[in-house]
Amino acid sequence: MGTVFSFTVRDPGPEAVAALRRIAARLHEIDAVFSPYRADSDISRLDRGELTLDRCHPDVPEALARCRELSAETAGYFTDRPAGRLDPSGWVKGWAVEEASRLLRAAGSAQHCVSGGGDVQTAGGPWRVGIADPLRPGALAATVTGHDLVVATSGTAERGPHIIDPHTGRPATGLASLTLVGRHLAHTDALATAAFAMGPAGALAFAARHAAVEALAVDLTGTHHRTPGFPTA
Repeated sequence: MGTVFSFTVRDPGPEAVAALRRIAARLHEIDAVFSPYRADSDISRLDRGELTLDRCHPDVPEALARCRELSAETAGYFTDRPAGRLDPSGWVKGWAVEEASRLLRAAGSAQHCVSGGGDVQTAGGPWRVGIADPLRPGALAATVTGHDLVVATSGTAERGPHIIDPHTGRPATGLASLTLVGRHLAHTDALATAAFAMGPAGALAFAARHAAVEALAVDLTGTHHRTPGFPTA
């Protein structure tokens, strides 16, 4: 998926090393199925018409169903076809982090942090999660502290203007970054992508209406905008 995963396990038991090996294998499997960068992935072959949905890996129909739900939830701002090509990565990346955390829990860990591409799922706590300042490399815009944290950030600092507004077909450039704190990373990460595409006013208004998330937006001047319940340290 063109990103890096990292793990912090505070309570490693006898199964921890074996569990991390299983998790690495599972992440490679998810990448092989869903990566739009791999010509032989199920998603790429499905997009080209070389594979039917019923012949895909069983995770594919589930992922595309979640993407349809998110599109409806966000008035079309979330899409699994950015730039016209089938690419459900906006949901899959967060789900992969959740999957890694689930496998760690199954191995007996109740105190861990999994990060994928800067999006974070923690178990137990307390944890302190730093949110990178998109306009000041190496600095933090804020720090979130708590238990069982889910933190997802969308922005242009790392990859440039890569988030497409599905309604215009053009890159969304109204914000420098948008961070959402929520309950489930796949859902929160996808909402962060969609809300970023809504622009400054739309993103904060959407988050304020949505009971499952709180938001921190950094605009192009470096000004911070928060929803009232955003849990900064």
